[in-house]
Order: sequence, then C-alpha cells, then structure tokens
Amino acid sequence: MQNLKKRLEAAKGHWAEELPGALWAYQTTAKSSTWETHFSLVYDAASLIPVEVGEPTLRYLQEDEESNNEAMLINLEMLEERRDLAHVRMAAQKQRMERYYNQRTNLSYFKVGDLVLRKVTQNTRELNAGKLTSTWESPYRVSAITGKGSYELENHNRDKLPSKWNVAQLKKNY
Repeated sequence: MQNLKKRLEAAKGHWAEELPGALWAYQTTAKSSTWETHFSLVYDAASLIPVEVGEPTLRYLQEDEESNNEAMLINLEMLEERRDLAHVRMAAQKQRMERYYNQRTNLSYFKVGDLVLRKVTQNTRELNAGKLTSTWESPYRVSAITGKGSYELENHNRDKLPSKWNVAQLKKNY
C-alpha cells in the first residue's frame, strides 16, 4: 500500500490516469503473508498483465478451449484448499512476528498493590512543559488486573484513574 501511495504522489496532477494501473499492480502482486495475489484468492485465476492481452504469447496461442475448461475446473476444486493454505501461512507469519517481538521486549507483570510509575504521554503532559521535564509520573498503586498486561491504577488517595493502562506505559517503582 505504501508503494501505491508513493506512485500516486509522484504522479501529482495526473493521478486519476495513474490510479487504474497502480491498483492493478497492487492486486496482481503476491503478498509476503500469503504468497498469493488478491486476484487469485478471489477469482482463483492467474491474472494477465494488460500487455499480454494485446500481444498473445506462445502459451496463450497453444491453449485450446477444452483443456482450458478442464484446468479451470481443477483450479476451482482446489480454490478452498489454496485459501486455507494462505490462511495458515498468514497465521504462521503473525506467530513469527509475535515471537520476534516477545524475544526483544522485557515485559514485567505487576500484582495488585504494586507501586508503579506511569509514563507521561502527549495528552497527559502539562501544557507548557519543556523537554527536560520528567518522563514518568509519581507512583500509583495497581488496583486491579483487567487482562493480560492491562491494569487499573489508583493514586495515593485511592482515587481510580479513568482508563486502563498496559505494561508498556508502566514501570516498577523501586
């Protein structure tokens, strides 16, 4: 999708003429997650590049209608299997990305009652705070565990904070 955006930005004034070609290229390019094209997963057919339609290739000329129909029926029978394999490959890629992320992060989990510091974000920062202000806010107590790595916090007066916080936004107060 990023390449599509770059291609259309490069076209500037005549992007409307460039859009159909860019979309066709996007639909007929195999994606790394499934190793299939969007076109083949929807229609179960290999798409022809528009140039091949105007100038037939040797493969196209030697094809007869009967063998083409047989091949289309075989491909249609295998469509569901190809979609399942694409789904398995996509799930495997997501697992690899999750494993890669988890190996490089040092997540710490907290218990109810632990004191933690909360990360200062753009919307929780004071209005005229400079760049030398603290990046962590004063200690809060974990009041409840709401999910895997998600917590409810309370301040020293036992007032609950309005939203839930995840592990990446907290650190242990030693």
